[in-house]
Amino acid sequence: MKLVVENHDLVFREISLEFVPSIYLDIFSQKNNKTLRETIEHRRYIKFRKIIESRYTNYLDIGLGAFLATLKDNGDVFYKEMLNKNGDKVYSQFFIADKIAQRSKGIYLYCIEDEVKYLGRCRDSFGKRINQGYGKIHPKNCYIDGQSTNCHLNNLISENQEKIKFYILELENEFQIIELEKSLIKKYQPEWNKSLKIG
Repeated sequence: MKLVVENHDLVFREISLEFVPSIYLDIFSQKNNKTLRETIEHRRYIKFRKIIESRYTNYLDIGLGAFLATLKDNGDVFYKEMLNKNGDKVYSQFFIADKIAQRSKGIYLYCIEDEVKYLGRCRDSFGKRINQGYGKIHPKNCYIDGQSTNCHLNNLISENQEKIKFYILELENEFQIIELEKSLIKKYQPEWNKSLKIG
């Protein structure tokens, strides 16, 4: 995949995304390390304390995830209040197996039919960003203080796993990585980058 920015040809290397053959639903329900009572004492969740103490008293001592799963099963949409806007979607698990790519950093692309859908930078390693970030959604990611971007991208990639392609441009200089990402996003305006800003 070749992109051009400021009269420079940038050649990205395709890296295979490996998918685990499963889909994941209701991942938020697996977060049960704290009770509902403990959760509503946290600064991000204290705003829910009054409504929970008045409407959901019987649930105060069960795990947060179990509480939200019960509400969802009962058709009570209040469960969504404690999740980020992408916290209750269908996810998959995927990873990159290429050892060199796992250790590299730079710019990465998700493309469908040669159209750049998402463009991002990676200043640590592609292995960490993909295999531990976008490629595996943890229950904590689904909450209002979690990783909405990870949930959003995993869902979009999951919905398009038959067509999605992943590319990297390996770079070492962090300033160059940051500036190049800005320039490429400005020029190509990837659809999924824009949807994150709008949503």
